[in-house]
Amino acid sequence: MGTVHQLIEAGGKQAALQAEFDRTVVEAAAQYMADEDAGIGFLYSGWCQAALPHRRLPDGQSWAIHSDRISLLVEPGSKPGPDGKSFLPTGVAYGSRARLIFLYLQSTAIRTRSREIELGRSLREWLVRMGIPQGGKSQRDVRDQAERISRCRFTFHIQQSGGRVGLVNQSVVDSAMFVPSNDANEQQGSLFVETARLSEVFFELLQRHPVPVQEAAIRAINNNSVALDIYAWLAYRLHVLGKPTSISWTALKGQFGGGVSRMDNFRVTFLDNLKLTLAVYPDARVDVEERGLILHPSKPPVPERTLR
Repeated sequence: MGTVHQLIEAGGKQAALQAEFDRTVVEAAAQYMADEDAGIGFLYSGWCQAALPHRRLPDGQSWAIHSDRISLLVEPGSKPGPDGKSFLPTGVAYGSRARLIFLYLQSTAIRTRSREIELGRSLREWLVRMGIPQGGKSQRDVRDQAERISRCRFTFHIQQSGGRVGLVNQSVVDSAMFVPSNDANEQQGSLFVETARLSEVFFELLQRHPVPVQEAAIRAINNNSVALDIYAWLAYRLHVLGKPTSISWTALKGQFGGGVSRMDNFRVTFLDNLKLTLAVYPDARVDVEERGLILHPSKPPVPERTLR
């Protein structure tokens, strides 16, 4: 994928398009290369190995996903019904907006070294920086995902060294992130309470196992949940590899192909999104072969000197 970056640098987007690179890939690479914002985000390593669904599930339905070292179970919560007495099941968080909210929560916690996360205006301004417009459907989608995140329960089943198994069963946030729908503030454009508190267990995991990512890369693929997941996974895996490592199509489908039944359909979609991911991670060295992928030791997306 380095070729697309070389072509853009030498002759602009038109040169890459004339070389028959996909327009979506060219646009993402060009946006990433032109982005001068050096912002850094952070994700808990568990989220880089097992993520949320890409599409909406029926309310009340759980979500489970498994990778080589970690499994994630997301159980939806409930909320009061219209009569105020009964409770109705809510849904699991999904899609690109949920992933961006998670990135904001975790990045802010790492930067401030605090479980208390400012929301409201701070979150809205950050979402604008990430290229998410405010108002209309986009605003409703963000609020919906914030509510789902607040009500869901997340269980990480972690395979540790020596055959030990770790189990982390927690909500991510201890308090609601959203303003109730009948709150007058919502009519004024405010969707969130002023602060939320990350759960103590999740905050400790995040501090011990943070994975740095480039906000410029996130910005360029902000509407593509599959590409966001692949980017987070490569940011976690590549820089710690000691040798080329093969990943089978079966393993890839288990981690990234939730909801896709046929392997041939998964492969086509995955490879399209892999190209998009490599457009915003130029140093990633990934080969595609008949049996799956070969991951090569690569530079991390955020250089260590930048973190220092």
